[in-house]
Amino acid sequence: MTLLSIQKISSLDRPELEPYRTLKRSGAHAALGIFVVEGDKVLVKLLESDFTVISLLIIEERFAEFEAQLQARPEKEIAVFTCEKKLLSELVGFDLYQGVLAIAKIPEVLSLEKILATSPSPRFLVAMDGMSNAENVGTIMRNCAALGVQALIASETCSDLFLRRTVRNSMGTVFRLPSFKSNNLVATLRELRAHGIRSIAAHPHTDKKMLSQANFSGDCCVVLGSEGHGISPAVLAACDEAVAIPMTNDVDSLNVSAAAAVFLYEVNRQRGQA
Repeated sequence: MTLLSIQKISSLDRPELEPYRTLKRSGAHAALGIFVVEGDKVLVKLLESDFTVISLLIIEERFAEFEAQLQARPEKEIAVFTCEKKLLSELVGFDLYQGVLAIAKIPEVLSLEKILATSPSPRFLVAMDGMSNAENVGTIMRNCAALGVQALIASETCSDLFLRRTVRNSMGTVFRLPSFKSNNLVATLRELRAHGIRSIAAHPHTDKKMLSQANFSGDCCVVLGSEGHGISPAVLAACDEAVAIPMTNDVDSLNVSAAAAVFLYEVNRQRGQA
């Protein structure tokens, strides 16, 4: 049983509370190898995972809801700081109605080799190129988990996968979806090709092939581009083909998270899983 070090606080001045005082300093958190969890549903997913939990900051009346899960954790000790709702509202900058925050450790980075070794055929991967919006990244994670993606690859130009808004928008699927941060997405796509995995670009500005005409039945990686500029020319050139979602009414593209859902559903449809 995990020892819970429960302490009631009335301010955030203590040194061990610094990660909560610096919620908007994602760079500082990344340097420490930690990330922030916000909201009760995401906290439940964290406590169900094998990620290391460091501490909780929670309004007093909500602690009992999570006590049993916390005590069942494998950590020797978890610090639990309880406070009044007003303190959390001042910290976050708005009325934090759920009253739940936590700090956890960023896990060791998975290698592409390990991901491929544990992904049965037909493999189903997603790669993101240059995606900078944390909410979009989190939503794409949720789409991937819901639609059977085996792993998510982030390019060297993508935002961090453990930003607070990303974790929140993923609804905790970030704890279950294997992910890999590439140092060079072009080289990674070439490595996938060497393993027989075709990279198919979600590219709205192509008149060569529509989504339903692409073949997703074999090992494949769906490549998604940035919100403003799409897939970079170098990454696009490294893909095996580019396909588009048919559009009407002079609309030329969808939000990237919506487009991702359409592509991932089509993969499942072709594989008889939708």
